[in-house]
Amino acid sequence: MLSVELHAHSSLSYDGRDPVELLLAQAQAVGLDALAVTDHDEIDASLEAAELAPEYGLVGIPGMEVTSAAGHVLAFGIEELIPEGLSYDDTLDHIHDQGGIAVVPHPFQSSRHGVASHITRDQLARADAIEVYNSRLFTGRANRKAERFAAAHNLPMTAGSDAHIGEMVGQAVTEVGTDDRSVQGILDAIVEGRTSVVGRRTPWRISFRQFGGGIRRRIERVVSDLV
Repeated sequence: MLSVELHAHSSLSYDGRDPVELLLAQAQAVGLDALAVTDHDEIDASLEAAELAPEYGLVGIPGMEVTSAAGHVLAFGIEELIPEGLSYDDTLDHIHDQGGIAVVPHPFQSSRHGVASHITRDQLARADAIEVYNSRLFTGRANRKAERFAAAHNLPMTAGSDAHIGEMVGQAVTEVGTDDRSVQGILDAIVEGRTSVVGRRTPWRISFRQFGGGIRRRIERVVSDLV
């Protein structure tokens, strides 16, 4: 059984704060086996993290959080950037064309670019797995709805911290039923449904700090682009 963080953002994300070395160090400190850095519509930091991961005793899973026309989709096991703005179905096709897997995060949280309100339930069921526990929750209702959907459609379930600062890596992890410490071994086990989720709510003060920091960094990037 491997403990895997499948949803974390580095400073390459518009709303992330820390470099990949800090994310890797935190993953090592809390005893994880693998980490996927999933920046918004960026992949370079994730590829860097995957390369550095063995130095921290970790498996580094390359990936990203793609902004499809319907909302966010996590792509794992890819090596090339998936374009943003594609339809949900085309996004999944691009991920699969690279041999990757598509996991839908926070699908029922429309305020956080969840896809469910913009696609059919049959389309949602095309995903390889559903994130059923996201640490950045307020009531837990959306997580429970995601879990019910995954169970009703016999879809694998994952968890993710959705960490935007290093210390939140490991708040929610996916326990993957495999002893194969490789990217492919982990992804195969997820697709086969050999997962369980373990998670804790991100503390309110951290959620607000992450939110405020994201706004500040977005403004800084806009100003930088203008000058």
